[in-house]
Amino acid sequence: MHPIEDFIRIQDLWALFIEKWHWFALSLFISLSIAILYLLVTPSVYTRTASLLIKDDAKGGSSSAAGMADFSDLGIFKSNTNINNELLTLKSPTLMREVVIRLNAHETYTIKSGLQNRELYKESPISVGFIQPQQASGLAFTIELHAHNKFTLSDFCISAESIDQEIVGVIGDSVQTPAGILVLQSTAYHTKSYLNTPIRYSKADVERVTDFYTSELRVNLSNEDATIVNLSIDNASTQKAEDILNALIQVYNEKWVQDKNQIAISTSQFINDRLRVIETELGHVDDNISSFKSEHLLPDVQAVSNLYMNQSAENKKELLKLNVRLSTAKYIRKTLDKHSTEQLLPSESGIDNANVERQIGEYNALLLERNKLLANSSEKNPLVKDMGQSLVAMQQVIVKSVDNLIESLNRGIQNIRQQEVTTTGQIASSPNQAKYLISVERQQKIKEELYLYLLQKREENELSQAFTAYNTRLVTAPRGSLLPTAPRKANILLTAFAMGLLLPAVLIFVLENMNTKVRGRKDLERLPLPFAGEIPLSYHKKPAWMFWKKDSVHTPLVVEQGNRNIINEAFRVLRTNLEFMTGKEGESNVILVTSFNPGSGKTFITMNLAISLAIKGKKVVVIDGDMRHASLSTYVASPAKGLSSYLSKQLDRADDALLADDRYPTLHILPSGTIPPNPAELLAEDRFAKILATMRKQYDYVLIDCPPTGIVADTDIIEKHTDSTLFVVRSGLLDRSMIPELEQIYNKQKYKNIAIILNGTERINGRYGYKYGYGHGSYYSSHSSEE
Repeated sequence: MHPIEDFIRIQDLWALFIEKWHWFALSLFISLSIAILYLLVTPSVYTRTASLLIKDDAKGGSSSAAGMADFSDLGIFKSNTNINNELLTLKSPTLMREVVIRLNAHETYTIKSGLQNRELYKESPISVGFIQPQQASGLAFTIELHAHNKFTLSDFCISAESIDQEIVGVIGDSVQTPAGILVLQSTAYHTKSYLNTPIRYSKADVERVTDFYTSELRVNLSNEDATIVNLSIDNASTQKAEDILNALIQVYNEKWVQDKNQIAISTSQFINDRLRVIETELGHVDDNISSFKSEHLLPDVQAVSNLYMNQSAENKKELLKLNVRLSTAKYIRKTLDKHSTEQLLPSESGIDNANVERQIGEYNALLLERNKLLANSSEKNPLVKDMGQSLVAMQQVIVKSVDNLIESLNRGIQNIRQQEVTTTGQIASSPNQAKYLISVERQQKIKEELYLYLLQKREENELSQAFTAYNTRLVTAPRGSLLPTAPRKANILLTAFAMGLLLPAVLIFVLENMNTKVRGRKDLERLPLPFAGEIPLSYHKKPAWMFWKKDSVHTPLVVEQGNRNIINEAFRVLRTNLEFMTGKEGESNVILVTSFNPGSGKTFITMNLAISLAIKGKKVVVIDGDMRHASLSTYVASPAKGLSSYLSKQLDRADDALLADDRYPTLHILPSGTIPPNPAELLAEDRFAKILATMRKQYDYVLIDCPPTGIVADTDIIEKHTDSTLFVVRSGLLDRSMIPELEQIYNKQKYKNIAIILNGTERINGRYGYKYGYGHGSYYSSHSSEE
């Protein structure tokens, strides 16, 4: 047994496609209509691209870094950019959210332009401002401008809830609406062309719009070894796309500078805080030093110490001098106690008292004058006596002056000694004071140095903020083609055209491969059974898409004398092949016609084959052997007398039931007659064998139309008395799984001289049997028949 081959040849498939061209035409019409409608409804989308250079210090020093080389010792201009991190940053929703807010991209004004909605980006004749907006996830309403600055608001939609309300207002005045209190203002684009034109205002959730533009934004490196980033975005408005890219770059630069200055700002705040603290502490130290010096009279510890040492030396010197003077004074005093008026008092004694020295000088002068007078006179001289009395008086004055001097010198010595004690104490306390002052002044110096250091760092920090430059450079400003990138009309139409052709082709291909029925001669070619002929459909089936039409009328008798159409030629081929099967002797002329399935066309083939044989002049008798349905008897109006009447012995002669055809004298028909209750038993009677034996001699061909095999036993009973079997296989009816069974019937020789007739092949592109059949056109000339 040979396997059933399901391979579809391309040429056969092509022929099938051409036959079903209407499906392709309908599919093309639908697909192209959908594509054109899509193009009419979908607004054109344009792509804008910008190139941005990220200054990556790891890949080479930038010009800004080189310009700041003078400040490298400050340690504040160090940067190491990770390009992958910057790519993620540019793609982050945080930056895009700031862009959306800056551009008000979540607010749109659209008008109807044909079948499309066109956004009036920066071209809206009106702007909406909310005084008290209503909290909603999204809102929209329609604005219709009228003359005299009036407008109408309608078709409110707030948080996906429609509100059927109409509000009339004047431009510039606030109006209360379901969306909140708002004011409409005219713009530079407010012209008469927009009057009575509905403008749809929409305000979407910022986060939702951010997510949308974030998904639309494409960020990638132009080269793995480069730090140039390509930014691109699609939008129906070229201006909006360019603004989004420009705003994104600006926000990115601002955020980058802000991040870089964040350390400097924090450092500046720390320095200022520390400066305030150190200023306070330094003020306290200064106050302590000033108070200590004021309290201890120590403007300068070293100078004060030297002063006290000098003072101590002066005190000692003065004390020595006073003691010398005191000793001299005491000596003079003692001398005065023992002194007589005749002795001179010591002068220039070093008493260092002008008054006492003067008195002693006067005393000595008076004493010398008295002594001189006494030398020339006596003591009784009154002048001498007066001078003596004056000397005594002067002596007493000198004694008193010396006593006063001694007392004065003792007080001076006491004061000097007290002062010396104080000076000595000061000299003794100077090291402790110096130690305290050194400790405090050290703190003062440290705080001063720290204060000056922080002042310097604060200036450096301010300088770093002033010198912070962007880490990007715009290589290519946002730009793009004036031709839309989507929808691509040529691609969409080409795709629609391809889909219009592909869908029916795939559908036809799948349906053909899913078809388990016999489709044509190729399904039967591998069978060892002889192939008697192929009969095409005698009528044209209407296409499935022409549901309003009916199939052409089926004519049961299609063979006509002189007709050379395709089906007549097919029966001539069958007639010729049948003549080869039966032989010229005419001895094997009883032929059984059967099939596996009811409706295979046995009766149709039997009658038309009989007519074809009769046209050639052959004597033919057709027997309706299917006494259960009597299909062939309908060709002769199903008379009551027939084969069943003869077999049931209601007629003595079968010829009494034979019917002749007026058009074809050599053709006779033996109908089934009345349908009996026991057809199998009647056929098993000897009368059936006798009638066949008689007709075998009287006719050139005896054709018996039998029931389908395997369903009833009638065919097997009739087969015992026949010479050949024509097995009818109906294209599109017999399942291919039955073909091995047909081969088995042949191998077991269940039927004698069995041959296959393929019936009902459809005509495809002038050919029958489409991918499995063969054209009959060649038989027009080579298989002419005798009429």
